[in-house]
Amino acid sequence: MKFTAAQIAGILEGEVVGNPDAEVFKLSKIEEGTEGSLTFLANPKYLNYIYSTEATITIVNNTFEPENEIKTTLIKVEDAYQSFSKLLEYYNQVKLMKSGIEQPTVISENVTYGENLYLGSFSYIGKNTVIGNNVKIYPNTFIGDNVTIGDNTILFAGVRVYSESVIGAHCTIHSGAIIGSDGFGFAPKEDGSYSKIPQIGNAILEDFVDIGACTTIDRATLGSTIIRKGVKLDNHIQIAHNVEIGENTVIAAQTGVAGSTKIGSNCMIGGQVGIAGHLTIGNNVRVQAQSGIGKNITDGETIQGSPAFNYGDYSKSYVHFRNLPKIVADLEELKKK
Repeated sequence: MKFTAAQIAGILEGEVVGNPDAEVFKLSKIEEGTEGSLTFLANPKYLNYIYSTEATITIVNNTFEPENEIKTTLIKVEDAYQSFSKLLEYYNQVKLMKSGIEQPTVISENVTYGENLYLGSFSYIGKNTVIGNNVKIYPNTFIGDNVTIGDNTILFAGVRVYSESVIGAHCTIHSGAIIGSDGFGFAPKEDGSYSKIPQIGNAILEDFVDIGACTTIDRATLGSTIIRKGVKLDNHIQIAHNVEIGENTVIAAQTGVAGSTKIGSNCMIGGQVGIAGHLTIGNNVRVQAQSGIGKNITDGETIQGSPAFNYGDYSKSYVHFRNLPKIVADLEELKKK
């Protein structure tokens, strides 16, 4: 798919400086630009590359004025970084603009779906499922009975959505993710074995939620596991039964959240964090990577460590952790004296 500088400037409300008919068909970094590619310049550290790049078109800020000769056609905009991001989003929408029902697929009885559905081959939709408008369901996807999926949501190949799950509008769920699988509930028996506790709740994803590849969100034992509006979950995350995650919270890869924990809004949780069950984590909390959370956290805290404690205290203590061998040696010397 090719775009001219004039077309791109129209999308971005920018000004072309150079050849308005210059065509591009791919994207590149400015330092790796080649003929036919589109790039951008936002960080001043990369300024020197504007004079050597082979990219056909470069998006720049309105304030940029070249000091030497350049070969690339410029598109001047208010904010080059934001404009390039907007263009990526537009390109992604065009690339994913599919519709129609491929074969073979299975659509069970009493399924309803809106306009412009794309249903990839070898997909299965269970009974009484309701699917909104402009939903994209890629091949090899399983959707159980009584599921609801809102408008403009995308399920990439190999997603599994168990029965009774509710997925909002404008959500994106990446390959291998599992929504609504059984919570980890077992009761010990006298003989040392375990009996399974039925998990009869569901999982709810509100609008504008992004779920990374191979992330699992368990259904509730009773009630619902709830992922609130705007939450972003990275790849390989485990969200256990009856967890609730507040609006616009983001969680990085390989984090695990145990059952019935409540996480507030606008939190940022780093990778490989472990969070114990039945805890309450407040709003605007920051958790550094590889921390272990074993107690409640109040609003606005930044914490690190395992077990985690106040970030400022941790940073001060870490200086002593690193010097511990020398401190011990000094103590032993003092004891001798």
